[in-house]
Amino acid sequence: MDFEKTEVVCKICERISQKFDFAKILGKYDVNYWHCQTCGFVQTDEPYWLEEAYSSAITSLDVGIMQRNIENASRVSFFMKFIPNGICMDFGGGVGVFTRMMRDYGFDFYHYDKYANNEFARGFEADMSKKYTLITAFENFEHYVNPLEEIDKLMKLTNVLYFSTDVIAPNPPLVKDWWYYVPVTGQHISFYSLETLELIAKKHECQLLTNGSSLHILSKIPIQEDFFGQLKLYDERRNKFDVVNEFKKESNTWNDFERIRQMLSENGGILY
Repeated sequence: MDFEKTEVVCKICERISQKFDFAKILGKYDVNYWHCQTCGFVQTDEPYWLEEAYSSAITSLDVGIMQRNIENASRVSFFMKFIPNGICMDFGGGVGVFTRMMRDYGFDFYHYDKYANNEFARGFEADMSKKYTLITAFENFEHYVNPLEEIDKLMKLTNVLYFSTDVIAPNPPLVKDWWYYVPVTGQHISFYSLETLELIAKKHECQLLTNGSSLHILSKIPIQEDFFGQLKLYDERRNKFDVVNEFKKESNTWNDFERIRQMLSENGGILY
């Protein structure tokens, strides 16, 4: 960690970002966190530790992966009513669970992930030279070393990008106060405010739709402004009439997350 450096260039707006906190990445690397007061973007030091962080593409801490895929598949199926039919790609799709589910639901989805093996959607690998009606990118943006380059690459392949990332507050919390930094895994290195996303949309001449927290859409074609309001109503109906909920106990997902995070912290980023 460079203790003398007090500012860096923001990777989004190219203004000055100032150091506001630091953390121990992977339990051993001291790393600065930088905040841009112009667009709100937060970035770490240049992530020299990524090869180690991606020794396993999906971290042991990601205990919510299956529930997230179930929810995403349901929500995107609903979203498909708002856009033209066509070929779709799940970018950064992990082991292919979401692609497999969307194909099972009848949608023509294909998988791409440069870090993870496609285990569940084999034979349906995406061609990165093709255009897609829709690209989904769940829990990707926070992993980007060069966000504008990655987003530009995606927007050249589609008119509609549906993605998730938890937005950071205008006055960013310290690392110890926001779980989404997860320095113990070393994979989250870029954090976006709503203002950051608005600037990205402007750069790409896109419409930005957002639920204000974790789900967002960049679109070059018109989409109903109240989509996320309709999605909220859909979620409420879906949860209300999901009879399985009647038999569920309280989820272990968050407790499992905390348990594994503690184990990783105590063992220098190693689970066992």
